[in-house]
Order: sequence, then C-alpha cells, then structure tokens
Amino acid sequence: MQAWRVHRNGEPGEVMRLEETERPEPADGQVLLRVRAANINFPDVLLCRGQYQVRPPLPFTPGVEICGETEDGRRVIATPALPYGGLSEYAVADEAAILPAPEALDDAEAAALRIGYQTGWFGLHRRARLRAGETLLVHAAAGGVGSAAVQLGKAAGATVIGVVGGPVTGGGPDKARVALELGCDLVIDRRTDDLVAAVKEATGGRGADVVYDPVGGEAFDRSTKCVAFEGRIVVVGFASGAIPSPALGHALVKNYSILGLHWGLYAAKDPAAVAACHEELTALATRGAIKPLISERVPMKGAADAVQRVADGITTGRVVVLPEGTAR
Repeated sequence: MQAWRVHRNGEPGEVMRLEETERPEPADGQVLLRVRAANINFPDVLLCRGQYQVRPPLPFTPGVEICGETEDGRRVIATPALPYGGLSEYAVADEAAILPAPEALDDAEAAALRIGYQTGWFGLHRRARLRAGETLLVHAAAGGVGSAAVQLGKAAGATVIGVVGGPVTGGGPDKARVALELGCDLVIDRRTDDLVAAVKEATGGRGADVVYDPVGGEAFDRSTKCVAFEGRIVVVGFASGAIPSPALGHALVKNYSILGLHWGLYAAKDPAAVAACHEELTALATRGAIKPLISERVPMKGAADAVQRVADGITTGRVVVLPEGTAR
C-alpha cells in the first residue's frame, strides 16, 4: 500500500515521504480499516515536529482522524492507532473506539467530525456549560477547530462572535467571509480591529460569557480583558505556539474561570461520554445544524503540502486527503 511516513522530525513538508509499504497488521482488539478519507489536524503537524504529547517510534505515518471502511463493509470514523496513521491507504484502530459514520455526511465530512466537534461539544457543554442566550467568543473561527465551535455554539442558541486573522499571505477564501457563512453574528479581524473594544461594544460592556481558545498566546491575554463577570475561558490548544501564563490574581478580581480541555482524556476515562456525544453530533448533523466545512479535498500525493499549509495557518475549515484522489 501507499503511506506517508516520517523518518525524522521536522516541518511536515520536509520530513513526510510517500512510500510503498506493507499493510499494517491489527493487534488484538484492533481492526484493519481501508481509509476512505483522512482529515488533517494540527496534531499531525506536532507529530511531524516531534512536539506532540504522544511520540510514536520512527518511522511512523501521521493522520489522527479518518473515515474508513471495515473488512465487513461498515463505514466508520476512527482515530487510528499510531504508528499506523490515516495518511495511508490502510490504517488500524481500536475496535472499541470506532464509531458509525453519520449517513448525513459524505466521507470527507465524516472524517472531520470526531476530534474537532467532540472537542467543541465537550468544551462548550461539559466544561463551560454554555447556555442559550449567552455570548460565545471563538478564536480562529474560520479554522478547523474554531469552525466546529461556531456551529455548535449557534446550535446551542448562543450569540457567536468569531475572531479571524492568521498570516497576511493567507490565501484561499477570505476568513471573515467564511466565519460569517458558518453562522457568526459578528466577526472581528484581530489584525485590524481592537478585539477587546469590539467585544465590549457588541455586548453592551458585559463581555463574552464563554471564550473558546485553540490559539493561546496573545489571544488568551486579550480574552481575559473582555470576558464577562463569571465568564469561562476554555483553553483548547496553542496553535500560536505560545503557551500563556495566566495571571490568577486577575481571574480572582474579575471572577472568571479558566478551564482546560484535553478531549483524549474522555476517550480514556469516560468512553461512554464519547459515545453519547457522538449520538448528539449525529443527530445535529442529521437535522443540518452542523456540517464540517471542507475547504479542500486533496489526493494522496498532495498530503505533505496540505499538512504544511495547516502548519502555516493559511487554511480555512478542514483539509481532507482522499487516498483514491476522488471527491467523496
């Protein structure tokens, strides 16, 4: 089979190589999956760089989220078991962790449902307890993780303020337009707008009740200045590369909460909650309340370039690799 493999750590575009290799052999409790679509996530970037919390032995195949097909013909979504990741024609996954792919979503959309939307659902509902009528501020609202939070926030009845930005040489669809199309009630461009002033103006001075932050760094610092009384800041990741050091005295003075979210812990410690969340997400997809934004569907040969563009922050929505090179 063909698979992208990493033999040394570094930037994805430099260290990923497309090779012919043997199909992986599933261990006890695992299943072999034919990859129908593989969604690119920022953890794939970190895996290539050797900066992810899991460091598989070299060489390994990146790709942490797929829509695949079991040998008995079931269409499923899964997080492959490294080192046999999803940027390949075949992958392996733990049998207990695979979930049925929603019929309402095509292969590329289903491949982008698990990590981003489960992270968003647990972050907004389990951690922040988002309520209808509240104001939700989403950083990187046009990106893969942020776009899921925007849709979930609207489905929950919140007013959603999206923050966009990224490199000036971003390319692709305009991020502000994408965020509006996703459902944001207001979009703030962090490069040209005063984020704090804009949020306070939009909320009558109150601030955002919930902040969803997959960026870190300056985004977190600004969020603390425009979070509401008894607001909640959900820390999802650090795509900016800068991990902030919270000023806890400031949190005490303003009465806001800082909540961490590591979705993978739920899969390990509360798998029943993950299954229940998937049922909720499937129901939302069935009625059209959520639909992963797939900005690009690329063939297998374009995977390394696609992962590098995700690393560079110049993509919108989700970029999905289709091993057979067809749009599904």
